[in-house]
Amino acid sequence: MTTTNTEQLLSDLRRDLREGGLYGSFLVRDLETGDEIGIDPDVELPVASLVKIPLALATLERVRRGELDGAKLIEVPPGRVTTPGPTGVSRFRHAAHIAVEDLLYLSTCISDNSAADALFDLTPPEQVGSVLAELGLRGIAVRHTMRELMETPVERFDPADVHLAHALAIDAGTPGRGHRLPQLDISRANTGTARAFVDLLQALWRPGATEPAAVHPDVAAQVRGFMANNLVRNRLAPDFDSDASTWSSKTGMLLNLRHEVGVVEHADGQSYAIAVLTESRVAAGRQPGADALMGQVARRLRDELRSRWI
Repeated sequence: MTTTNTEQLLSDLRRDLREGGLYGSFLVRDLETGDEIGIDPDVELPVASLVKIPLALATLERVRRGELDGAKLIEVPPGRVTTPGPTGVSRFRHAAHIAVEDLLYLSTCISDNSAADALFDLTPPEQVGSVLAELGLRGIAVRHTMRELMETPVERFDPADVHLAHALAIDAGTPGRGHRLPQLDISRANTGTARAFVDLLQALWRPGATEPAAVHPDVAAQVRGFMANNLVRNRLAPDFDSDASTWSSKTGMLLNLRHEVGVVEHADGQSYAIAVLTESRVAAGRQPGADALMGQVARRLRDELRSRWI
């Protein structure tokens, strides 16, 4: 139900985002009642590292079915990345042998692209998409591995000129969300919407209670565990993590894209699925103000839903 106060809140938040140089797609859903509030939640955007949640889900589902062995050691070539940002095996100088389940930890919890690509070698993008479809999860397109995300203009500029790559990301798009950079073109990139990711979160946090999605409870519990141990906590976590609540999430970042999706669980039993997908209009690599604004807007939306329950 939309009230005059809610409409005013949404207008104010859109203004705050605009003044902060962000375009945002937000959705917050009460996991008990299904009540929700959002800002442009059905806009399709490239999802960057958020794709590692569907990847983890598909991998664990295949382990459950006996198609993969979670203890099998996989040889992972060194990433040897030297530019700022990538983590884990992506920065290794030498090959490593890592079990499938440990690759899931690296991919999901520290957003290691090389670990994710080792998992994509086992379950290619089209197969990840097929598993999502089998589970009744729609709206997330998985088209490519993480290697493509490592081949952006950022890698071609000196650190002092990274703003030029962000300027290209901002200015080279089309009204239909096409883009000169394939990683930002919704017809070629891994894409999704805030609503699709909230649906995915609901299927993970309420397995068996969400139709038509049908994630096995054991698989859902494992994915929740990885998200609870996410080490990237500078974006929405400051607004949702406390002694009286827990925040489980996955972040995504690529050029001018800044995303995070997760679930906040309160000590009083309330739980909210939250998806935030944004594009920055500021040509800069480091934007702590944008991260803070994302959290503030998401929290005010959550507060609006929580006030209805109280």
